[in-house]
Amino acid sequence: MDETYTVGQYLVDRLRELGLGHLFSIAGDYSIEWVNSYVEKSDIQVIEEVNELNAGYAADGYARLKGIGALCVTYSAGALCATNAIAGSYVEKVPVVLINGAPSIKKTLTFEQTGYSSHHFISGRETDLQVFEYITAAAVRIDSPHLAPMLIDYALTQCITERRPVYIELLEDMVDLECARPSNALKAAPVISDEDSLNQSIAQISERLQNATKPLIWIGVEVDRFGLHHQAERLIRDLKIPYVTELLSKAILSEDDAQFAGVFDGKSSSPYVQSLVKDSDFVLALGVWLTDINDLGWPIDLDKTAFASWDTVKYGTSFNAQVSLADLVNGLIDKRLTCKAQRLPTKTARLAPVVNPAGEITYQGFYDFIQHQIDGNTIVGADASLNYFGSLLLEVGARRGFIVQSSYSAIGYIGPAATGVSLAKQDKQRLIVFAGDGGFQMTAQCLSTQAHFNLNPIIFVMDNGIYGVEQWLADASVFHGDKPFYNSCILHRWNYSKLAEVFGCQGWKVDTYGELEEAINGAKENLNSPSIIQVVVPQRSIPDNANWKAN
Repeated sequence: MDETYTVGQYLVDRLRELGLGHLFSIAGDYSIEWVNSYVEKSDIQVIEEVNELNAGYAADGYARLKGIGALCVTYSAGALCATNAIAGSYVEKVPVVLINGAPSIKKTLTFEQTGYSSHHFISGRETDLQVFEYITAAAVRIDSPHLAPMLIDYALTQCITERRPVYIELLEDMVDLECARPSNALKAAPVISDEDSLNQSIAQISERLQNATKPLIWIGVEVDRFGLHHQAERLIRDLKIPYVTELLSKAILSEDDAQFAGVFDGKSSSPYVQSLVKDSDFVLALGVWLTDINDLGWPIDLDKTAFASWDTVKYGTSFNAQVSLADLVNGLIDKRLTCKAQRLPTKTARLAPVVNPAGEITYQGFYDFIQHQIDGNTIVGADASLNYFGSLLLEVGARRGFIVQSSYSAIGYIGPAATGVSLAKQDKQRLIVFAGDGGFQMTAQCLSTQAHFNLNPIIFVMDNGIYGVEQWLADASVFHGDKPFYNSCILHRWNYSKLAEVFGCQGWKVDTYGELEEAINGAKENLNSPSIIQVVVPQRSIPDNANWKAN
């Protein structure tokens, strides 16, 4: 006789089927039975995290490379701590599964009918579900073993279709109950294009590409989210024209490509990219999202830019709804278009900067120096901070080699996200990330999880004692004169390198370029734990490409 098949096993099997290899978890009595009895006995490794926010960021970072990420928390007191991470995944289309262990039906009914409260209850069975309905593609409550397979399949299918987080509330008394086994494998539901809208868009864009004298391709984040890398590369090769990316889509294609011109991020772009965008007479933006971080100080010319994103094509006053990005790109490839010959970007090798080993490190000097530590096996990450500017102009050769949360821009994201990226990356790859000191203070316990599991990201904390990017956004003139910083932007300073003693990793504090080089060499040799390098920079020092905003 076959062994009883349960709800808990069903959820594990479906997650494993989608490619999940690690589950980020916080111990909680409402969820621990599922984790201990089912996940621990499966091929999915449990990564015990230190708090729910960090677990959410780690699952997000993991999903960006793996295509699926998951965390398991306990009801309300745990789940509600993860809302900020899940909100970021929702905004940036990252497929994360939040499993929330919930009180039993008996406890729920007792609370609702008598007021006798079990721990973590707020206002009954709908509280957590209602919160997450606003920031997920699907939110389901598993309170029946007979409905469990259908609800789990619905939620996970939504996750891989919408590329957005989903919420599964798993009641503690459901885990061991019998249910049907999975039947067919889960597949993302295809986007169905309207035939007229698709054909009109292909015709219109084809005509503009062929007639433009300086056409340009702008590759956006949806190319990565929907796995269209090969199709985008094929189109770029056929057209033989330059292309740029946005900060959110930086390095989703290798930046060593001969047709890659750089990252377009408004006035923070390189002078060459700014002139390329300004001089182009038609820009095809594939999967680009317009945000105030992706077009800094630059009014986008909507009359010469065709945006294909959010399942629509928008060009000037023309609007075509229900157009799949995949169908559009494939349709343009099938047209075998030719464009007017253009000069491709000139690639010049960057020379290693000549620095005084005893010289004080500046923000720009740091990024000039760090470029030569990046090779084809390096993944780079940057937090919401002045590091956006410095990292934007780095050359990253690894395909999908740059991690950033620049649309939602939650300060403190990159440290714990590095936990997930470290588990999802290829063995030959090494991860380096750049955090502001203010953001790092929010999620510093990420070092604990990374040390626990022998992960080895190199984390640079830019120590200037301020919330630099917040001051820059509010009043950038402070960086160009003697005006005082806002009190709200001044930090209580930590000795970040000493955290290595607390968390069991390695740390360095550097004030000069000579010390920086020694620290980097030491961090490269440290393969069994995270390395934290505290980089002390003057408070008024900012990257060169942030200087355009003086007031």
